[in-house]
Formats: sequence, structure tokens, C-alpha cells
Amino acid sequence: MKFDIFSEIQDPRPWRDGESAAMRQHARIAQTIEQAELADRLGYDCWWQVEHHGAEEFSLSSAPELLLAALSQRTSRIRLGHAAVLAPEAINHPIRIAERAAWLDQLSGGRAELGLTRSTAPEWRLFGADPSAVRDQTQYAFEQVPRLWTGKGAVPVVPGPYQSPHPPLWQAASSPASFEEAGRRGVGVLGTTLWEPLERVARLVKLYRAASAACEEPVGAFANNQVAFFTFVHCADTDEEAMRGGAAAAAAWYTTTALHFFEAADAFMDTFARQQAILADPSGGGLTGDFLRTEADAALNEAQIAIGRILQGELVPDQELFDVLSAQDSLIVGSPDTCRKKLAAYAEAGIDRLMCFQQVGAIEHDRVLRSIELIGGLIAEFAD
Repeated sequence: MKFDIFSEIQDPRPWRDGESAAMRQHARIAQTIEQAELADRLGYDCWWQVEHHGAEEFSLSSAPELLLAALSQRTSRIRLGHAAVLAPEAINHPIRIAERAAWLDQLSGGRAELGLTRSTAPEWRLFGADPSAVRDQTQYAFEQVPRLWTGKGAVPVVPGPYQSPHPPLWQAASSPASFEEAGRRGVGVLGTTLWEPLERVARLVKLYRAASAACEEPVGAFANNQVAFFTFVHCADTDEEAMRGGAAAAAAWYTTTALHFFEAADAFMDTFARQQAILADPSGGGLTGDFLRTEADAALNEAQIAIGRILQGELVPDQELFDVLSAQDSLIVGSPDTCRKKLAAYAEAGIDRLMCFQQVGAIEHDRVLRSIELIGGLIAEFAD
């Protein structure tokens, strides 16, 4: 299992009185660059930068391609992943996606990785994207970007990518259907364990592997059959120090803020309706239908109940939310020994790349650097 880092560049309230937004945001960006430089030195495999718009404190990462270009000049070996480009044409046209990623690949000497995603309702509204068209537009982007990179598209992309034939392709996924979709496209899958029980993660990995094995015509020039998952990781010298550093508050803040930013209540209903259609399909619904039937009668767990309470507007105490997420192994928090044991369970689940989400909420920059350093000390143990 390889160790990556996943970055949102979060800037949580409360903000200090008298500090300008420009100076505060500049400090966050500088901290992010320092974290990436440390990860590069320690042997992390890839730095993944998200793309979000209008996210305020949740994420400053509105132009990740610019940050990744800067990191290409400040690092020497770590790979640079855009996870993931928002693929609806109103947000990012396939030609611009291909051009920017090729430039990053050139600037980094062949270290670029590219993910694509449909995005969610808030960003569709912001850019005027048609929700009924985003699925087809994402498929079109997956088909066109590698064609543009290899000289088979509508226009020549110059410069072309440094890597031959092109950078690896990935898809962000949050549902069983999207895991199957990624596998059948022949692209890597970028998932999250933050709210998933580790047992379900292992089953999602198997679903993806089965779909990937059935892929005969990948959208790119080659199949990228890798599984990457991101989760909250915070390591300190002792378990007690990890908790004193604000791990519970950070995990709770992220959960609550993300659920509201992504309008998860509405998204849940859309996903539920889609899953019901899959289950009702006379053909059986493929691998996703089989997956959903295995859990059709399962009772809600404590973490799902807590998330449901948040979606209904209830304020769930930080420690309670942290405890239920930790109980289902959705978080990696503690001393190096504690983290080592939790990491081993993730490797056993079949994950190829663990995207360590370390700069979360109000955790102080120095503590983030220490966590990156301590987890970096475990990388070699999982290399094989």
C-alpha cells in the first residue's frame, strides 16, 4: 500500500479579528506548500489536490492546477494528482482539461495524475450546468481527454503530456454504482473511508476489481486498475497527544461542514432513487445490483444514525461523532503504534493507495507537519 496525501486547504472559522482575508489565505497556501515539500522528502507517493468552488472555509482549492504547477517546481519526486477535475462542460471543457493536465505533466517531468468527477448540485448551480447532462458530459470527458492527449482528438493539444502514452486516469466515486462505473471505464477509483465502515470499503474494493476485470476497452490507452481511498489521518507521539491536538473536533467539523456544503440530504435521495432503479432492473442491475442486495436488510449503524441526525439539523457533539466514526474504523488517529495497526487493516482491505487527509479543520500547522512526519516513518513498512 502506497501512502499519498489528500489536500483541501481548509480555513475554518473563527477567524482572528483584524486579520485580512488575503493575509490569512496566503498563510494557508504557504503552509500547504510546506506540507507538500515535507511529504516529498519523506517518500509519500502522490499529493492529491481537490477542486471546489464557492466553498469558503471548507476549501480554498478553487484553482488546484495552479497550486500543483507551483508544487511541480518545489518538489522533485512526489506525484501530483488533480482529484478531481469537475468534468461538466460548463465548469471545465475537455480540451481545457487536457491542455492543463498536459502542462502539469510537462512542468513536473511526468508526475501528473488526473481524476474526473461529475461534481455536485452546488457547483452545478454556480456554473449553470444542467444536472440532467452532467453524467453524459463526464463520460464524454473520459473519452475525449485521452484522445486529445494522443493526437486523436478534434484539435492538437500542445504541448502534449510528458508521460507516454499519457498520465493515469482516475474517477472520484462515492456510491457502489460509481465504483462499478470506474472499473468498467478502466480508470482508477478515488473513494473515501471517512464515513464508511472498513468492512464495506473492502466490499467496494471487490466490486471495483470485478468491474475492472470485465473492462475490455478502457477509455484511455491503458487500464489503470488502482484503488485509492482518502480518510482522516492524525498521528502524534501518543494517543493522548493526538486527541489533545483536536482530532475529535476536526473530524466532527469536517463531517458537518462537508455534509452541508455538498447538500448531502438531497444527494442521498438522488442516490437512493438511482439504487432503487438498479434493483428493479429486470437484468439484475449488474455488479452494483448484487452489491446492494447483500445489504438490503442491514440495520443502520451508529455512524449512519449520527450522520442522519446532522442532516436533519441536529448538533451532534464532537466526541460522540468521533467515537462512532472511530468505532467503525473510519479514522486513523493516535500514536505511531496505534496508526500502524489501523493502517494494516486498510492494507488488508485491498487498498492500493491511502490518501492521508491530514490538514483538517483547525488542527494547527505544526501538528499537521508532525503527523505527516510520523506517518512518513511508517511508509517503508507497507511498501511491499
